[in-house]
Amino acid sequence: MTGGERGGDRPGGGPVQVAFDVGGTFTDFVLQDADGRLHTLKRLTTYPDPARACLEGLDELVARAGVPWPDLARAVHGTTLGSNLVVERKATGVALVTTRGFRDVLLIGRQKRYQLYDLQIEKPAPLIERDRIWEVTERVLADGIVRTPLDEADAARVIGELQRHRVRSVAVVFLHSYVNPDHERRFGRLVQKLAPEIEVSLSCEVSPQFREYERTSTTVVNAYLMRAVRDYLDRIAGHLVGRGYRGRLFVMQSGGGIATAEAMARLPVRMIESGPAAGALVAARYGRLVGHPDLIAFDMGGTTAKLSLILDGEPQMVDTFELHRIRLAPGSGIPMNVRSLDLVEIGAGGGSIARPQLGTIQVGPDSAGSHPGPACYGRGGTEPTVTDANLVLGYLNPDHFAGGTMRLDPEAARRAIEEKVARPLGLSLEEAAWGIHAMVNLNMELATRVVSIERGFDPRRLALVATGGSGPVHGCRLVQALGIETAILPAASGVASAIGLLVAEIKFDVSRTLLGRLDALEPAAVEAVFAEMAEEAAAVIRDSTGREPVRLVREVDLRYVGQGYELTVPFASLDTVRATFEEVYARRYGMASPGEPVEATTWRLTAIGRRPPVELPAFAPGPAPRPTYRRAYFPEHEGWTDTAVYRRERLTAGTELCGPAIVGERESTTVLPPGFSATVDRLGNLIARRAEGGGR
Repeated sequence: MTGGERGGDRPGGGPVQVAFDVGGTFTDFVLQDADGRLHTLKRLTTYPDPARACLEGLDELVARAGVPWPDLARAVHGTTLGSNLVVERKATGVALVTTRGFRDVLLIGRQKRYQLYDLQIEKPAPLIERDRIWEVTERVLADGIVRTPLDEADAARVIGELQRHRVRSVAVVFLHSYVNPDHERRFGRLVQKLAPEIEVSLSCEVSPQFREYERTSTTVVNAYLMRAVRDYLDRIAGHLVGRGYRGRLFVMQSGGGIATAEAMARLPVRMIESGPAAGALVAARYGRLVGHPDLIAFDMGGTTAKLSLILDGEPQMVDTFELHRIRLAPGSGIPMNVRSLDLVEIGAGGGSIARPQLGTIQVGPDSAGSHPGPACYGRGGTEPTVTDANLVLGYLNPDHFAGGTMRLDPEAARRAIEEKVARPLGLSLEEAAWGIHAMVNLNMELATRVVSIERGFDPRRLALVATGGSGPVHGCRLVQALGIETAILPAASGVASAIGLLVAEIKFDVSRTLLGRLDALEPAAVEAVFAEMAEEAAAVIRDSTGREPVRLVREVDLRYVGQGYELTVPFASLDTVRATFEEVYARRYGMASPGEPVEATTWRLTAIGRRPPVELPAFAPGPAPRPTYRRAYFPEHEGWTDTAVYRRERLTAGTELCGPAIVGERESTTVLPPGFSATVDRLGNLIARRAEGGGR
């Protein structure tokens, strides 16, 4: 077991699968061959075209594994393309068509302020400027009755305006189309007839739910992404076919399931958090395997850190997701009615730039990315970053970074920190580097409290799984700050998101708004809604796998009458769902209100398909390896310390380590501070625990 190959213990004959995940700094790859061995690779993400790194990395990995392209059974992709396009506002030629009189829905948004007492508050600017919003004469009432028929002559005039303004993608959002979609569908057919070059996103297909602002925002994001995502996925799929690949290209969705690239090209808003979702999935898998089903998933890469809550082995979900929140405040981002893992993402990665501010050190949220990258990359970067600090502190091996594909420049890192941080603040080099390391830990500690304490869970009762290229460097310090007892530091954690793509289920979720009090709803009406959703979701699964779904999951959003927010609960029947709702309500808010009328708003169904098996390779027991030593900085241990250094691939199951220690591997580095001990389990995970008195 050498290099990027990790041995398994299963016999040959399993499906050969490959996954590749594009991050802001690195693109990660993993291939599982027929014998269960994992072959891994890490490459710098290429800009402005991330597909180049994907294809070059796949060529290298397939050649290294000795697998012919036609033998690949499945390829799964995760990407940050969608979120980057929205955050950077790079799309052009996008428009919105809506009901006459409702042109300003995006501008008005919600009355609620995300910072109540901030007089300088700024709402997120709409993705579409007002002069790119057109109105059409039509009106449907909240009960679905047509008040004003669609004026097709007016609609044709608007379509002509779209053509004259060179619109390439249009979002169509008519009032109450979630109840009666006829006008939207007719307008969509007119666009196809009169202007077939324009891509159309209908809200009745993208987000058939009530709440006008969120439905409009979701559909606009879909239209905003459609052209770029379709071109990107078509280009990658075409290159794979050209290399001899005969399978389908699958893409990770924000909700943690995968679907075909064709489905995601139609509904790209569903893949806006594609990459981060995979990291949470693999953390949940590791937690179940090692007996810690309740945990915090912590994924720190080169650009961002992502945190999520895992309960009973399953990531927590949200049905309205906000992109690009301001200081993590609810209501400050761009909302989308998209089922997503409940993630908190902050600008805290290895490439996060450090600078002095008001006599202190600020880290992030801006990142050096892959180009020019941290100063130590030697690619023209001069700003000090977290990776530079970790190199100066002795945590990283400059000769074995990213699988040995890069050699880091310690002198450039020292020079950047000295000139940009240490000297302006009157600190020594070590103090400045440690300050950068400690400050990014503090940023992640605050974000961890958001996904735990603010969700009603004490982090001290949870474990933490640290993944990503930088996650294991900082994981134990985060555990220490939060009072958590156990950190799980997986093998191959630097490509954990790519492994998460392999373990993801094939699934597709749909939703419909049907408002009504539980005691007034007709069971036949509810069953009709579920039957319609089941057929839509099952069609996607059949297209993806050639088989029927193995499982259908039913849910419903409920609230007490008069409330403005709902809770999503499992649905078995109208007779039992109230009791389920009150149990969930009491767990969330501390008490329920038996006897109060309950109202249903949105009904949800998820279809899940069969997936190929993925087994994580095992580490064999054996004698503990001998470490080498290098100097590393631990302020609680008299500063510079001769620190034991191990190679992950040489560790054996049952090996016990005591901090301070460093464990290096191809894709990441694990730092075990003083006061921590760790045991290697059968999967090669380091199960790290704080010794008594090893807390803050």
